[in-house]
Amino acid sequence: MHGMKGLMLSPLPIGSTAAPVGQTTRMGSSAESQRCARDDYKDNGTNILLDANENAYGPSLGLPSEKPNGLIDSSKLNIDFLGLNRYPDPHQAELKQHLCNFRNRHTHTTKDLTPENLFVGVGSDEVIDAVLRCFCTPGQDKILTCPPTYGMYTVSAQVNDIEIVRVPLDAARGFQLQPEAINSALSSDPSIKLVYITSPGNPTANLISKSDIQKILEHPTWNGVVVLDEAYIDFSPDGASLAEWVAEWTNLIVMQTLSKAFGLAGIRLGAAFASPEVAHLLNNLKAPYNISSPTSAIAIAALQPDNLAVMKNNREKILKQRLRMLHELPQISRIGRFLGGTDSNFLLVEILDKPRSCGGRPSNKSAMALYEGLAETKGVVVRFRGKELGCEGCLRMTVGTAEEVTRLLAETRSILDDMESEYKQSGSCDEKREKANEEDANGVIA
Repeated sequence: MHGMKGLMLSPLPIGSTAAPVGQTTRMGSSAESQRCARDDYKDNGTNILLDANENAYGPSLGLPSEKPNGLIDSSKLNIDFLGLNRYPDPHQAELKQHLCNFRNRHTHTTKDLTPENLFVGVGSDEVIDAVLRCFCTPGQDKILTCPPTYGMYTVSAQVNDIEIVRVPLDAARGFQLQPEAINSALSSDPSIKLVYITSPGNPTANLISKSDIQKILEHPTWNGVVVLDEAYIDFSPDGASLAEWVAEWTNLIVMQTLSKAFGLAGIRLGAAFASPEVAHLLNNLKAPYNISSPTSAIAIAALQPDNLAVMKNNREKILKQRLRMLHELPQISRIGRFLGGTDSNFLLVEILDKPRSCGGRPSNKSAMALYEGLAETKGVVVRFRGKELGCEGCLRMTVGTAEEVTRLLAETRSILDDMESEYKQSGSCDEKREKANEEDANGVIA
């Protein structure tokens, strides 16, 4: 064996028992696979998938609708199939420049972003993990999150043996940040190296106040980094992205993705905008060829003017259907309030235990009944979020196409009307539904 002179490797004696693998892994026996949206319900051609906040209108690539199975002339995407025997560009300078061009709005700074401000990874998940590995020492440092929030921060922290400090969003103020409480935690615990903030929030769909973020960036003694996750930012008002603000704040990282507004979840491309110094650190620790040539070519194509127009047109369709859901869902029995905000491509909706007119309150039992009824009998899949902090009785519903929203509304009304009939007959709800169902449904990460 090359490079191992003098090292004798002997097989285990016959009949000997090696230590269980779980005892030798870094995570020990706690290492478990993570559940994601497609573990439970798959795209079988008939299901309406409104559970993972994907773009229901498809990729922002101007694809001809008449082609079967979405197959198109590959030359339109400039993918060099004959060059796939070669490793891809390790630096992705062209892709980074296109991302900078798209985000250089001069809303929050007069400075320009350049490729030196960027790290690109395999989806936002690689970015989350890379930032943790860059700034946190396993078993020693901590991160701060603001629940309810995206589950991958916790997953990556656990994998990297990083402790989590939680300062909840203020549910009473529409799930806004609590900067004073965060700064207090940072002052009292210097081992906190990162603060993860999601804007728009997931599952809360609301933008976080720029002034609240600035209060954390201006902390006088904390020596750490604010990581702002803007996965859904292109469903928010124009100018909402703070990506270019990294030119003013060296302790700010802004994460983005092409999975949502661009409809390119399948290519797995995420980006981190940061100061050149921080971007350099992240680029130094990545695998050399982490972005494939097809991924890069498709992403560059999506950032061209004609395809940006497709993205913006699809976004307008989604915003129109979002407004429709905001108007029509409350007309259905047992639909309660919309929690959080309306700055994303999904809504967080309360499901009540009885009609509003009868004093109905948010109910996980009712939310689970609707969630399971939609998925198991109607082929419409949404996301149960009732176990998240401040989200009692809530379902998260992705905004779909006009046809999908029509079906969602009709099937929701059908199930809740049936529940209403049962309530009128019995005068009470079924109290026997097991809590285990709620825990299981709430355990999906994305």
